[in-house]
Amino acid sequence: MHIDFEFFALCFSSLFALVNPVGIVPIFISITEEYSTKEKNKIILNSIVFAFFVLLSFSLIGDLIFSFYGTTIHAFKIAGGIILFKISLDMVESKRSRTKTTPSEEKEAEDKKEVAYTPLGIPLIAGPGSIASIMILYSETNGDINYKIHLFTALVCVLLITLFTFRISKYLLKTFGKSGLRIMQRIMGLILMVISIEFIFQGTENIITKWTI
Repeated sequence: MHIDFEFFALCFSSLFALVNPVGIVPIFISITEEYSTKEKNKIILNSIVFAFFVLLSFSLIGDLIFSFYGTTIHAFKIAGGIILFKISLDMVESKRSRTKTTPSEEKEAEDKKEVAYTPLGIPLIAGPGSIASIMILYSETNGDINYKIHLFTALVCVLLITLFTFRISKYLLKTFGKSGLRIMQRIMGLILMVISIEFIFQGTENIITKWTI
């Protein structure tokens, strides 16, 4: 199997920046603080598995969605890029993106008995940004099984890192503090901003090329 490190790096960096496991540590702690360690571990595992199948499903049915609504991947790249840019801007400015969760949703989650599926699975891990990103990245594979393996390997790596981050969340918060976590979030936001602009440029260029032919 040929390994394309550039494509893998693109997949990993975009998904990692969007899931932003370090950035959502404070939220995870706040909505799971009343659970025992055993219950937290179960919640973490369920949320990761659920998010994986959500993202996998959207990547596989992306073409059906485009066909049903009569749109193209080029237009979706522009729209998805704009969404990703908004998320990245919020990350750079250390704002809570409303494409993740709203304060009222977080408060509601604290009163729920089961938080693994919502808000952890959706939208904190598998949010609109990560869904849009994996659909765009899947279209970039052009049906090549080798590139699909790259994409899903990157996804699994990101989710495993997220699982580990949740497991050591209290240690991270104690070690780096909220200020340290915000700095990491800003760095991820800058990376995501570059990727989002690239998606917008690619989509625009492809549409212009199509119109001029």
